[in-house]
Amino acid sequence: MKKPKWVVQKEQDKKAEGNQTVWLFGLHAVRDALENPAREKLQLMVTPNAQAKLEEAIAKTGITPEVVDPRKFRPPLDPGSVHQGAVLEVKPLAWGSLQDVCIGAEAPRVLLLDRVTDPHNVGAILRSAEVLGASAVIGMRHHAAPETGSLAKSASGALERQPYLRVRNLADAIKELQNMGYLVLGLDGEAEMTVESALEGKRDRPVALVLGAEGPGLREKTKETVDHLVRIDAQGGFGSLNVSNAAAIALYASRAHG
Repeated sequence: MKKPKWVVQKEQDKKAEGNQTVWLFGLHAVRDALENPAREKLQLMVTPNAQAKLEEAIAKTGITPEVVDPRKFRPPLDPGSVHQGAVLEVKPLAWGSLQDVCIGAEAPRVLLLDRVTDPHNVGAILRSAEVLGASAVIGMRHHAAPETGSLAKSASGALERQPYLRVRNLADAIKELQNMGYLVLGLDGEAEMTVESALEGKRDRPVALVLGAEGPGLREKTKETVDHLVRIDAQGGFGSLNVSNAAAIALYASRAHG
């Protein structure tokens, strides 16, 4: 019996995902990936100068780098990438399921990104999430910054340590979190309620904060699915806040002991 088209497509997508690799670049991102035991490393290309700087991390992994003359160093990257003479091909990290990363912390905080596609913004959000103790950052599979070298560089090492999941459907992920007991708050500049007022008397609850792309904000479907729409209690208008700044402030405002 012939397989239906959608089944074939699903199998092809899974195979493509399994074969997918990422080129990380820059001394910081490459060092952090080399030092991450969970990261599957495939090949390392370095200039002699970068090799000297990464000597300790290379020795720990036992990987044999390909040492290339700086004049002939042409890694498979966008021409504008500042690689500092070090590139590492890796497999994307597998963080597991939503339950794996969102259950367990005492009063977990999770960030969901509704079509935030700029790798610099997502990288900055991962850094804030790590610093402020978020359990996970969750983006969309098709409308979020994928795991790339420029995302890793913007995240300044946080990509290796901060769970970053991408889900097929954000509304389904929100419902799943609600079923786990999460209070899900969507950030919207027009909302009546502030983050703090929505959390009054509920700071021991697990909280998920949903942020939309700058400009369009949250989609209607997302607004309908969250528990409350909230705004950051600010002196000026919400429009001037970059999404990564908004994520950091909202996380800080929602912390368990505020």
